Amino acid sequence: MVTRILPAVAEPDAARSMTALLGQLPDAEPAPPVGDSTTLVDALGRLAQESINDLPEVVLVHERIGPVPALELIRDIAMRFPGVGLVLVTVDASQALISAAMDSGARGLVSLPLSYDQLSARVQAAASWAVAVRAHLSDNPQFDAGPGGTVVTVTGAKGGTGATLTSVQLALAACASGQSVALVDMDLQAGDVASYLDVRFRRSIVDLASISDISPRVLQDAVFAHETGLGLLLAPGEGEQGEMVSDRAVRQIVSALRTRYQVVIVDTGTHMSEANAAAIEMADTAVLLTTLDAVSVRAAKRMVKLWQRLQIRKGEETLAVANRYTRSSEIQPSLIGQIVGCHIAKTAIPSAFKELQGAVDAGRMQDLEPKGAVKQALWGLAGELGLMTGKPLPDQGGKLWSDRGAITLRRSRRGGIGRR
Repeated sequence: MVTRILPAVAEPDAARSMTALLGQLPDAEPAPPVGDSTTLVDALGRLAQESINDLPEVVLVHERIGPVPALELIRDIAMRFPGVGLVLVTVDASQALISAAMDSGARGLVSLPLSYDQLSARVQAAASWAVAVRAHLSDNPQFDAGPGGTVVTVTGAKGGTGATLTSVQLALAACASGQSVALVDMDLQAGDVASYLDVRFRRSIVDLASISDISPRVLQDAVFAHETGLGLLLAPGEGEQGEMVSDRAVRQIVSALRTRYQVVIVDTGTHMSEANAAAIEMADTAVLLTTLDAVSVRAAKRMVKLWQRLQIRKGEETLAVANRYTRSSEIQPSLIGQIVGCHIAKTAIPSAFKELQGAVDAGRMQDLEPKGAVKQALWGLAGELGLMTGKPLPDQGGKLWSDRGAITLRRSRRGGIGRR
């Protein structure tokens, strides 16, 4: 049996020595090394689109891979691609690290400097395990061995641009079309998702922040099952508790959610922190809300530039959405993309506050007028983002919101930027 091996190593010298040694293993088919965690996850996601059998049997993760730390990366891949055998390559072969690696989902550990015998043994063991797991998964079709659910973040260029309203309606639209949906309030200091959906729930995202292994039961206890069918992971009631949510915790939480839900919508608010930056970096699609005024558009441009400087996300991987659109606005949606340096959604959300006022005041955005221009636009945006199936939606006159032709602003695991 040929064993496909994908090395993930950032250092050129280490990559060369690892590739040379892998080439000597019998029946091994090593792929060219990938140099960072994002490229690795993208590559695996792209391969998993067709079949679990297209994935490499073994992935070697070097301890100095970045930007995501090696053990967090292993945990993420183990949750999203359970049919891949993961091996950590490290200088430290202590019992404590071995235990931590196993807890994260690794199938073995290879110490540096590399030796042929140790590498061969670990690769063989990991490959045998991967083959057995894939056979089990193929016999049990209820298990999803693919890259997991779609993650969409929604960010406001500045306060009052409508990020929470948009997040809630995108989630409701995806849920109404038959998808399982989680809505995460990651505006940690001032989250309003609970207020918009008339929720009183004591647990929040903070309850997951200190947990190193988020099991399905732990996740279920923290997520509120809303009457609409949404799973809500809320911001803390006391804003200062938001500081307890680290970027590492966010990576684990988002990874856990995407293994359970088909769609994960994350409201990241308007202020950048390490926590919501991690969510934006992990997202398949990042939506940036702006209104059609110079102040908001400038803020959107600053946000995109900030993301690029911090290597959170490239401008071409960001989708700007125009909110409170009127035909008389001096700044039109087509101009925003040129100014901000990103793609612009075809769907613009009209300015029609009277339609919103009743639902906003009552805290029941699920009761927003179905035939109103705002809801029609927001649910149309959900279709444009590919969040909806072709199932007829309630109160839409049997109209179908199909995800055909949806915008694909995904990382390279989705095949680049374009339309599908």
